[in-house]
Amino acid sequence: MIRLARLAALVVPLIIASEAQAKGWGPKSPIVRGDGTAIGTVRVRETPGGLAMKLEASGLPPGEIGMHIHAVGRCDGPDFASAGPHWNPAGKQHGRLNPAGEHLGDLGNLWVGADGSVRMDMLPDPAGSVPSPFDGDGAALVVHAQKDDEKTDPSGNSGARIACAVLKAGK
Repeated sequence: MIRLARLAALVVPLIIASEAQAKGWGPKSPIVRGDGTAIGTVRVRETPGGLAMKLEASGLPPGEIGMHIHAVGRCDGPDFASAGPHWNPAGKQHGRLNPAGEHLGDLGNLWVGADGSVRMDMLPDPAGSVPSPFDGDGAALVVHAQKDDEKTDPSGNSGARIACAVLKAGK
């Protein structure tokens, strides 16, 4: 019985710490294919340096594929055109390798395992200052079929939009 009490004394503070760390995260948003099938989830939290993100998904093409924040919080299949263009409040070009870029929706490439699954935690630049993408029509995370070349405007030659999630801010 004493061992259980000691274990509880160790575990309860960890649970409380985990709940405190989870505060500020938005709810899990489903990542869906064009037919509406859920293939994963994403959560975001706004910080002064941009969005922090936790993403888990499966059923994606293995290798590097483009991922961007889009300007409209809608994910109507099959092609997710409803998500609008990349989030670009400063009117920049696309990609960190573009001399006229990069816009704030550029997230680079997502590395997907050989089994088609990915789990990623993304942290923003703590020294940065980025406006919120959550305006009147929200924001969406869009996953593309191919690698983003990080220089070609408007989407880095990253191909079709194959998955999408409406992003929801935390409180």
